[in-house]
Amino acid sequence: MTLRGKPKPERISEAEYAVMEALWAKSPLSAAEVCETVCAERGWSMPTVKTLLSRLVTKKAIATEPDGRRFLYTPLIQREHYVGTESRRFVDRLFGGSAAGLFAHLAEQEALDDSDIEKIEQLLKELKQ
Repeated sequence: MTLRGKPKPERISEAEYAVMEALWAKSPLSAAEVCETVCAERGWSMPTVKTLLSRLVTKKAIATEPDGRRFLYTPLIQREHYVGTESRRFVDRLFGGSAAGLFAHLAEQEALDDSDIEKIEQLLKELKQ
């Protein structure tokens, strides 16, 4: 299945997503540089980061480029594209494809504050134009 003509990226785990966030923020990065960004916060070690990088290469989410004795990693998918795809999967899976169902659920759970509601109203006005 595609999203506006682009292939859907393979599902990325929460841990892999943390690595992707580091690469989306700045790339290319070496494994050591990725570890500097995420290891302390998550309690990970360098072998964990290397395993996650390897998985992401296998999923074709990132590319590798030799740089001396190390590799540099660069995202192959844009953050916006991945987030859009995952958002659609989420709405499809939990709300039968209805974004209105998602907003209704959030409203019922009192998960929307006044600021959220104002932003949603503004988005809806823009979409109607």
